Amino acid sequence: MRTTAPLAAFHALRAHGLRRRLRSAPLPRHLALIMDGNRRWARRAGLTDPGAGHRRGAEHVAEVLSWCESLGIGQVSVFVCSAENLRRRGAAEVASLMRTIEEVVTEHLRRPDSDWRVRIAGSLDTLPDSTARALRTAVESTRDRPRGSVLTLAVGYGGRQEVVHSVRELLREQRASGTTLNDLAARLTADDIGRHLYTAGAPDPELVIRTSGERRVSNFLLWQSAHSELYFCDAYWPAFREIDFLRALHLYALRRRHTAD
Repeated sequence: MRTTAPLAAFHALRAHGLRRRLRSAPLPRHLALIMDGNRRWARRAGLTDPGAGHRRGAEHVAEVLSWCESLGIGQVSVFVCSAENLRRRGAAEVASLMRTIEEVVTEHLRRPDSDWRVRIAGSLDTLPDSTARALRTAVESTRDRPRGSVLTLAVGYGGRQEVVHSVRELLREQRASGTTLNDLAARLTADDIGRHLYTAGAPDPELVIRTSGERRVSNFLLWQSAHSELYFCDAYWPAFREIDFLRALHLYALRRRHTAD
């Protein structure tokens, strides 16, 4: 305790200073989060069940959203699990993750004291029926919330798969309207593809934060993050602190100011 208390006090003081600086700083309208490291956090904590890490990570989302609210960041996208995770992880771990999504994420977001409207990015057809149903219920039950804060949960998601999905939907749309492939090829624009992405209508993320020390985007929002700033944090997601969050935003603001000069 003697060693951690001074460090905690230092971090609290540093966080206060960063929050003050950020009041007049350019902040992202849309923040994307790759919440990586749940399993490794559980192992380091001496827990044998990786599901404990997933649960702690899911519970931590609410805390991070409160940090975003305090700074006026009203669009947040969270990479919950990838399409590859669903295929490659063991059946027991996937089942545990799906239960966590159902019990922790959706139940919290459906609470009347939450101001976030929920959107889903990913193919619900790849999820268990109970998980897909819980996510659809979360979307419907938050649809009419008056504030403009939007949380997009990327579940069973893949960036390449999203682009393929968008192109398929575009081709179906154009075929239904009688457009030929030659006509479509002649006038195709990036906006045409963007209209059919899972995130259609949302601004692209200006900042993408990934935890756990990995330096890659792992097929997350590939189309949307073409011009995003990237920030990589060594902390595992359940141990991602407010000071880490504020440091990421401070660096983002410095980069944006440098770009504007």
